[in-house]
Amino acid sequence: MQADAREQMIEHQVRAWDVLNERVLDTLRKVPREPFVPSQSRFLAYADMEVPLPGGQHMLRPSVVGRLLQALNLDGSERVFEVGAGSGFVTACLRSAGAAVQSIEILPELADMARRNLATLGMRDIEVLTGDAMRHEPQGRFEAIAVTASLPVYDPRFQTRLAVGGRLFVVVGEAPVMEARLIRRVSENAWTTESLFETVIDPLIDAKRPVEFIF
Repeated sequence: MQADAREQMIEHQVRAWDVLNERVLDTLRKVPREPFVPSQSRFLAYADMEVPLPGGQHMLRPSVVGRLLQALNLDGSERVFEVGAGSGFVTACLRSAGAAVQSIEILPELADMARRNLATLGMRDIEVLTGDAMRHEPQGRFEAIAVTASLPVYDPRFQTRLAVGGRLFVVVGEAPVMEARLIRRVSENAWTTESLFETVIDPLIDAKRPVEFIF
């Protein structure tokens, strides 16, 4: 039953939103979503919607996860940094793509949930840190960075953590319209930006907000 629901999610929700990379679709087939969904919302595991999590947070829609994975285009050799572990589903997908993953989550309850969920699937080699990504300085550089919450105002701190040739997925802006972007580091001092699609997701806690004008 769950396998059928997962395949319907992939074919009718994810593929239909222009996720055509077979490696990405296979990753979504391999990683079951239901273990990462709170028990009271388990019936929504394969719906293309944001599922509520503790702390007022939400899981990304499966179609957005598919576009994120497709944009990063992991081949299994990358060192990956994730901002916002949530319940661990995107983390598991990143790891399933064959990459070494380090993740950070500001809410201790969610960090603990992610660790438990990942351990249940046997993914004990993923490091989930509890901390604020806006204050954390990760060691070294990464070939891929996934920011799973939005930045109301773009902050370049994450792109500086990319290795040359590395890719950053990030969503920028405020509701009702946000822009998903893919940023590539093409040299030590140069980056390119590609606009991918429009969406709306939770803002990153402690991220900078636009200055409000008072008249």
